[in-house]
Amino acid sequence: QLQLVESGGGLVQPGGSLRLSCAASGFSLDDYVIGWFRQAPGKEREGVSSISSDGGRTNYADSVKGRFSISRDNAKNTAYLQMDSLKPEDTAVYFCAAGGYYSDYDLWDYMFEYWGQGTQVTVSS
Repeated sequence: QLQLVESGGGLVQPGGSLRLSCAASGFSLDDYVIGWFRQAPGKEREGVSSISSDGGRTNYADSVKGRFSISRDNAKNTAYLQMDSLKPEDTAVYFCAAGGYYSDYDLWDYMFEYWGQGTQVTVSS
């Protein structure tokens, strides 16, 4: 069974950090682009970041540039999203996704085939 499982979410104070993980089972992430998306209550899902299959290229939404960092460890079949300097507006359910197409400019959910169930990130004092 092909599956992506996110972990690492939780409650953090503004200015704090969290590291999200996205572990794949049932398939290898080696040939897949990994994307991170988020959805806040009452809002549409938005792309946060993506990384090419070899890890050599990354793309970030303007709202998270300089604060978030995406990475992957293909040997562990896992991708990560390091989130620093968190703000209350980062509060959302975060999803990871795997797909076959990378773009330096676009990050849309239709570009991805497999999705995790999401992990809640809450930034609040």
